[in-house]
Amino acid sequence: MARQIQFQQTGGPDVLELVDTEIRDPGPGEVRVTNHAIGVNFIDIYFRTGLYPADLPSAMGTEGAGVIDAVGDGVEEFAVGDRVAYVLGPKGAYADAITLSADHVVALPEAIDFETAAASLLKGLTVQYLLRQTYAIAEDDTILFHAAAGGVGTIACQWARALGAHVIGTVSSDEKADIAKANGAWMTIDYTRESVPERVMELTDGAGVPVVYDSVGRDTWHDSLKCLRKRGLMVSFGNASGPVEGVNLVELNRGGSLFVTRPSLGGYADTPERFEMMCADLFAVLESGDVKVHIGQRYDLADAGAAQQAIADRKTTGSTILLP
Repeated sequence: MARQIQFQQTGGPDVLELVDTEIRDPGPGEVRVTNHAIGVNFIDIYFRTGLYPADLPSAMGTEGAGVIDAVGDGVEEFAVGDRVAYVLGPKGAYADAITLSADHVVALPEAIDFETAAASLLKGLTVQYLLRQTYAIAEDDTILFHAAAGGVGTIACQWARALGAHVIGTVSSDEKADIAKANGAWMTIDYTRESVPERVMELTDGAGVPVVYDSVGRDTWHDSLKCLRKRGLMVSFGNASGPVEGVNLVELNRGGSLFVTRPSLGGYADTPERFEMMCADLFAVLESGDVKVHIGQRYDLADAGAAQQAIADRKTTGSTILLP
């Protein structure tokens, strides 16, 4: 038997339950991983609250790192005892172990420990497609990144700096401003005290930025568009404050022929080859030291609800992980 976090109905963090369950043996093309660390992400909250649909009862979480303890037929790239990380598989990472397709698993370099992998794989691959594919950052670009002190934001600030860009990061406190700057942000804007569009225009001499990366959603949508230069790109990749609704496309025209995209990791890492390429890119910046992962919070597996609530309340910095 193994412990696993499940929920029978959607709702607040109190719907999460720690239960004993059997983690099945791997079938053809699958592996079973004993978790050493588990990633906690905003998308987990979306499933728990019902913003994203889930078949109930449901397990929770899609990211973790550990050691393979069983291998199914036809799996040749992994063996029992291999150190691995995984993402994008079935929900069930909030557990002592998980069985999933080997296509969602990647071998861990020796230099990367389990906690770092669990704290960075989903967030780091998200940053990879945001900065390297959705809008390919160029040297001397000035960009706006919301929630710059969060798990995705701290990785993005560092990676963008390594690419030669200047990051303007939004934060909600002096403490978070210090964290964003320590991770490579060029300038920060405290959105609780300043107008983000006005400050962006001041910092860019009235030009605006070529791209805005926005994981906040409803609360920042209109201000984000106001920060863009003509023909700029709005990258909406999250809904921390709620989904964006009632979009008026004329607003894009008035802003100067603006572009909007709503990307996802699954849309970019859609083949094993692309997944491996993106993981290799992430692991390279981790091993080089260009990106260092800050784990701000560690919770026991049984305290998964408290971990999610802290993220929802924006009381966290860096990444949050669970320890089984």
